[in-house]
Amino acid sequence: MENELLKRGVSKIYPTREALEQQLQAGKKLRIYFGIDPTGNLHIGHAVQLKKLRGFQDLGHEIIILIGDFTARIGDPTDKSSARIQLSKDEVKKHAKNYKELIGKILDTNKANLRFVSNEEWTKKLKPTDLLQLASHFTVSQLLERDMFQERIKAKKEIFLHEFMYPIFQAYDAVILDVDMQIGGTDQTFNMLAGRTLMKKMNNKEKFVLTMEMLTSPSGKKMSKSEGKIIALDASADEMFGAVMSWPDDMIVEGLILLSNLSIAEIRQLEGEMKEGRNPKEIKEILAKEIVEMCHGKEKAEKAAKEFENIFKNNELPVDIKEIKIEGNYPLPNLLVEVGLVSSGSEARRLIEASAVTIDGAKCGDASAQVAAHSGMIIKVGKRRFVKIK
Repeated sequence: MENELLKRGVSKIYPTREALEQQLQAGKKLRIYFGIDPTGNLHIGHAVQLKKLRGFQDLGHEIIILIGDFTARIGDPTDKSSARIQLSKDEVKKHAKNYKELIGKILDTNKANLRFVSNEEWTKKLKPTDLLQLASHFTVSQLLERDMFQERIKAKKEIFLHEFMYPIFQAYDAVILDVDMQIGGTDQTFNMLAGRTLMKKMNNKEKFVLTMEMLTSPSGKKMSKSEGKIIALDASADEMFGAVMSWPDDMIVEGLILLSNLSIAEIRQLEGEMKEGRNPKEIKEILAKEIVEMCHGKEKAEKAAKEFENIFKNNELPVDIKEIKIEGNYPLPNLLVEVGLVSSGSEARRLIEASAVTIDGAKCGDASAQVAAHSGMIIKVGKRRFVKIK
């Protein structure tokens, strides 16, 4: 169990995998933390790290989820060709409001070995002399080693002083929490190693760093808020299932390794079957069910799979199609807004012009058309939005 935990989806362990294995084999219970800056929705990319944390939680290790309500307002410069737009305190609070609930889809929030903290609690207490002391542990050349800073220098783009402070504040989080290990994506390696440096200098203690492979598209783009194409953890089971089914086939095996409960042996068998000619869509359906079950439970995963099959394979209606009671004549864009299929008339017109709207199976491409709503009418927008008129 521990052997797979330290290998599956893991990119690298600092200082070494062997050193961490020795600690675990000796029976040491680790204090492990994972930090999330509330800069947007939690998404499936976060689930990769959360799933790894769940493995450690189930073995009895202490898990700390750090909500970076202070660091989010600085803005992590990772992978950025220019400085992030700084968020207000209210914006950060709004983003974080459902984080604990969504994290509870993957971690067991009923166990005593899980706790949530926010780094504003201690960073707001720092005085100018404290900041100077923290900064004195790092050199300018160390901070300039970051790839994105080197790229900006070459492109003659500005690097702002507050961006230098981000890894220092994140490093300070590790010191304050006195953790044994930090888990994060490979994009966070620099920040996490800064914490390892500061931990040695201030606490005279080793901090293990476990970097996880990241879910990426075939082009190499990570599945993240900044890169787009994310699946939010608060998406419905049907939305989540459909979104996974839209992934390129090249993402199937990686997705199974990072997000499913299938064994590596089972995944390699499925991979072999695809190479021998099995339809990748069948394997992708397995992945979609695994992901939806992780976030919504087995029953909703089974239901989402049936809904997908009804709509996309059998061209049938959803089992639980939304029903709206209205009557009268409407301009088509107004009707779509009235029944809640779109949020605005401009969105409605765009979809109508793109031939994405059908009524009773017939495509509607005229945004100026008048439509008489009647009982039994089926309105469809895109592939998954349906309404039935009562």
